[in-house]
Amino acid sequence: QVHLMETGGGLVQPGGSLRLSCAPSGTILSFNDMGWFRQAPGKERELAARLTRAGISTYADSVKGRFTISRDAGKNMMYLQMNILKPEDTAVYYCHARTSYGEYWGQGTQVTVSL
Repeated sequence: QVHLMETGGGLVQPGGSLRLSCAPSGTILSFNDMGWFRQAPGKERELAARLTRAGISTYADSVKGRFTISRDAGKNMMYLQMNILKPEDTAVYYCHARTSYGEYWGQGTQVTVSL
């Protein structure tokens, strides 16, 4: 069983920045890929960014140029740097990981972008 712990959510004004962190219980490079999903109230969960084991990153069109997904293998951590935040980025953000045996989710962290 893989456990994922997100930290770093909070309240930020439009145009501001936040960095989310994800700490997995397994070795980060053992996962086929890891990513960040988000779910806004009344909407379906959607992929925001994904990073493969090979280091290839992909982003939703809505966050391209503003969000950056990264990892630090030495610290065994994954990050999502979010800049130029907009009210429509308000959502619960979930850390996600996939292995050959299944997929795993964190509990989520709330990000609220508001004045």
